Amino acid sequence: MRVTASFRSARRTPFLQVSKSAIATIAAWLLAGWLVPGPLPVFAAIAALLVVQPSLNQSLTRAVERSVGVIAGVIVASALGIALGSSTWVILIAAAVALLAAWALKLTPGAANQVAISAILVLALGTATPLYAVDRVIETLIGALVGLIVNVALVPPVAVAPARQRIEALGDELSAALDRLADALATPQTPASLEELLLEARLMRPMRDAAETALSDARDSLALNPRGRRHRDDLARLERLLDVFTPILTQVIGMTRAAYDRYDPSIVDEPSVRAIAEQLRRASHDVHLAVLRHRAPDAASASRASDGAASAPLEPPALTRPLDIGKPSEGHWVLVGSLLVDLHRIHEALGETANT
Repeated sequence: MRVTASFRSARRTPFLQVSKSAIATIAAWLLAGWLVPGPLPVFAAIAALLVVQPSLNQSLTRAVERSVGVIAGVIVASALGIALGSSTWVILIAAAVALLAAWALKLTPGAANQVAISAILVLALGTATPLYAVDRVIETLIGALVGLIVNVALVPPVAVAPARQRIEALGDELSAALDRLADALATPQTPASLEELLLEARLMRPMRDAAETALSDARDSLALNPRGRRHRDDLARLERLLDVFTPILTQVIGMTRAAYDRYDPSIVDEPSVRAIAEQLRRASHDVHLAVLRHRAPDAASASRASDGAASAPLEPPALTRPLDIGKPSEGHWVLVGSLLVDLHRIHEALGETANT
């Protein structure tokens, strides 16, 4: 494993996030220094820096954690400092007592660490007096408030677009997987091509997990966000679309596994298998249609304009024709039965798109 992977991320933090953190830190330092005369406003600057998070919901959570941690930490430090002084061994005891107090109160890891850090800083940098402790609490609250205000004022981030991209990519890959499976049932396959088919189907699981993570980030970005109202309907549609794609993905992987386990070159001559392959192509069409229906208006228009008619209506669903299946050959009836059950479930899932 590369050493740099332990401290470098795959992509940079957005420059807007860096700018907001810098502005909040500077503003908190100047404001706290003016309102709370005395030592340098370290607590305010640190609080503002930690409170500026990618979403307002995270910022509020961090502000509460920071404030609770500082209050608890200065109480522990002040009590021990007044009773025992400010020697080095008292600082070490204060850190241990702060961690134990946080553990006893079942504080979050962020708040628990803040209790210990605040206790150490109060005893190491200041004097253990009630007035000093109160000033540090006020200073921290100022920093947390400044961080929240900056995060609200400077374009609160909305993470719906990344979620849309993930879900659309999953839908496109799901449509392609249905087409690949249809081709595999209609044309002779080699063991290597079957291995590749199964691998590509299984790789959709991480895509689905990434889409769910992106949706979770989008929900978090809209919480407490003044700009969130205009995006909530879009997010709800994306959530329903992912709910439709998830069972289809499961069935496609199952059908691919069944074809892999029970493949025989003679299935390409089986009328029932050819009929199922045609239904899979229709399902692929309908999955792609579901993506287009939920795509942003400009992207949907661009997709419909590929044939030179941007205003043309979307095609109707294709998976509507009844499927007549005769008695399969003796050697193929297990595979045909398995494929039919999963195909029926795909049909039911695609029926839900009409309600989304």
